[in-house]
Amino acid sequence: MVLQETLTLPNGVAIPKLGLGTWMIEDGAAAEAVQAAIGLGYRHIDTAQAYGNERGVGEGIRKSGIAREDIFLQTKLAAEVKDYEGAKAAIEGSLARLGVDHVDLFIIHSPQPWSQFAGEERFFDGNLAAWKALEEAYKAGKIRAIGVSNFQSDDLANLLEHARIKPMINQILAHIGNTPFDLIDYTTANEMLVEAYSPIAHSKILDNANVTAMAEKYGVTVPQICIRYVLQLGMVALPKTKTPAHMKTNADLDFAISAADMETLKGIGSIDYGEASRFPVFSGKA
Repeated sequence: MVLQETLTLPNGVAIPKLGLGTWMIEDGAAAEAVQAAIGLGYRHIDTAQAYGNERGVGEGIRKSGIAREDIFLQTKLAAEVKDYEGAKAAIEGSLARLGVDHVDLFIIHSPQPWSQFAGEERFFDGNLAAWKALEEAYKAGKIRAIGVSNFQSDDLANLLEHARIKPMINQILAHIGNTPFDLIDYTTANEMLVEAYSPIAHSKILDNANVTAMAEKYGVTVPQICIRYVLQLGMVALPKTKTPAHMKTNADLDFAISAADMETLKGIGSIDYGEASRFPVFSGKA
């Protein structure tokens, strides 16, 4: 069962291959969604300071009845925090809102503030300052692993060259129709894992005829073929939903995509994100 399968971070910490993303789940609904996911067998929950739902996520974990040490909880430092003191305070803020004494993975949400996402200014010094705060919290046992999100190769190189502790994971937008293979290869070559968020392309892939045909060939749904695709590329998958029925089918992945069909899926053209393009990560800038 995929919910029981894990990958191993560079420091030896196990991370479940399939997690629940909580982006756009309001705080008041987060507890119920997280509790439902854990009841279905999910043990990996992803949130972020920017989502505004850390309180609800923490409540859902507590109400699940599952021991805290059996849940892999990750959150993200707000993209706008690019200084040491600000990052220290933000880390403590997340722990307080989540109601936990540690998180399993803490990552910098973006190399740039969202208002400047994918711009020319890379904020190298600011990211090193924020990273120092993560390193200290990691050494203090408040974080079990540290990483980044939306970092391009130059951003990763900055940390790899100057940080005391190398990043352990890079969480990136990756799905059929948008798989940044060069970035994935660079990340894995430097001994980091890759997490794929929005593996269903913010639901915009559901109308793609080629992907639909591939799903029908395997007798599965489009979301299932999309999630299996990123898993077979060796990435952690983070589909987001607050609907228990979708949580259940997203985890029903008892099939494998053939090597030939994987190559076909790799070659599918770009996805039109439509209205979702207003979000920086879907803007096409990166």
